Amino acid sequence: MKCPFCQADNDRVIDSRASEDGFATRRRRECLACKRRYTTYERVERTAVKVIKKDGARVPFDRNKLKLGLEKACWKRPISDAKLEAIITETENYIEANFDSEVESRQIGESVMQQLRELDQVAYVRFASVYRQFGDVQDFVEELKPMLGESRQ
Repeated sequence: MKCPFCQADNDRVIDSRASEDGFATRRRRECLACKRRYTTYERVERTAVKVIKKDGARVPFDRNKLKLGLEKACWKRPISDAKLEAIITETENYIEANFDSEVESRQIGESVMQQLRELDQVAYVRFASVYRQFGDVQDFVEELKPMLGESRQ
């Protein structure tokens, strides 16, 4: 593993432990050249699932793209990176368990929105506004009506 700081290919593993509910291994490493420490994650290489976009295009599933969308939705919200990683891992597990080679973007979006709704309602509405392409304030109101009804009960 090359050091991200000095690019030397000489390190030692200080600590290894299961991460993401056992779906990854977190390794804490120390570069023997510059003595700096960094963390790496080892994950099972999953089959390349294609995402069917709204326009019919097929693109490989990209966890980084999902993470960027979640980070934007959760910007300035009290949500840790660990919780975002948990949502991404849960979504990857959902895809792996339910789809062989292709999944519609709609199904991924619905899975993420369900998890966000339980975690943070503001992040949920932000994500939904982009995902569902809200055109005006009325779209926001329609999305909020069920949530407002739940909070009054």
